[in-house]
Amino acid sequence: MVRIFILFIVFIILAFLLDRVISKLLGIDKKGKLSETSGKNIDRWGRVIIFIIVICIFPFVISKDTNVIKWFWILYLSLLVGFQAILEWKYLKNTKQYISSLIFLILGVIVIYNIEYFL
Repeated sequence: MVRIFILFIVFIILAFLLDRVISKLLGIDKKGKLSETSGKNIDRWGRVIIFIIVICIFPFVISKDTNVIKWFWILYLSLLVGFQAILEWKYLKNTKQYISSLIFLILGVIVIYNIEYFL
């Protein structure tokens, strides 16, 4: 259990550092936030709807094998980060933040798909 917690902390730190590196390499300015645009309510409602759907599906998935659970988390990550990237692309016109979100989506899917190699 401690090993999983430490691994989780390491992933968070790596994600933060990777965000900085991607921003510098691609010249992405993180000036705007979705909460400061007209897409604020769409963002909130979309996240709530995705969360409710995930919570409703979770009891059916938890009793399945690890492969089903893995694909559940990949789908959840894809919905959440994909939704965020679409809103960033639509409402944050002068930034390239959506590129950073899409890169994190791809890397997140790769990590979740290969999670058994990390544990």
